[in-house]
Amino acid sequence: MAKLTTTELIDAFKELSLIELSEFVKAFEETFEVTAAAPVAVAAAPGAGGGAAEVEAEEEKDSFDVVLEAAGDKKIQVIKEVRVLTSLGLKEAKDVVDAAPKAVLEGVTKEAAEKAKATLEAAGATVTLK
Repeated sequence: MAKLTTTELIDAFKELSLIELSEFVKAFEETFEVTAAAPVAVAAAPGAGGGAAEVEAEEEKDSFDVVLEAAGDKKIQVIKEVRVLTSLGLKEAKDVVDAAPKAVLEGVTKEAAEKAKATLEAAGATVTLK
């Protein structure tokens, strides 16, 4: 396989639908055991100059993980809500719910985390924010 240039890769990504691009990002994260959020934080730090430590500390306060502790009695409703929150397919959402405790959302804002927590709790799940 020929090595693609950065421009060729960008052009290929432009042709993908949002769903296909989302699936690519998930596969990339799994293959290389990374998260898409990490490179953004690393890229932001050099631009901050001497205040890089302050930026990282500030980001940690604004970044929350929504962790599904237990599905509760209404497992199907919880699976539906996980699908809405994450844009996962049915099987993937079911796998997340079955694997509880499991992070549903990672690195989201406080408002988004609280909204997701309220939505999942309304569906009958036990949720914590980290």
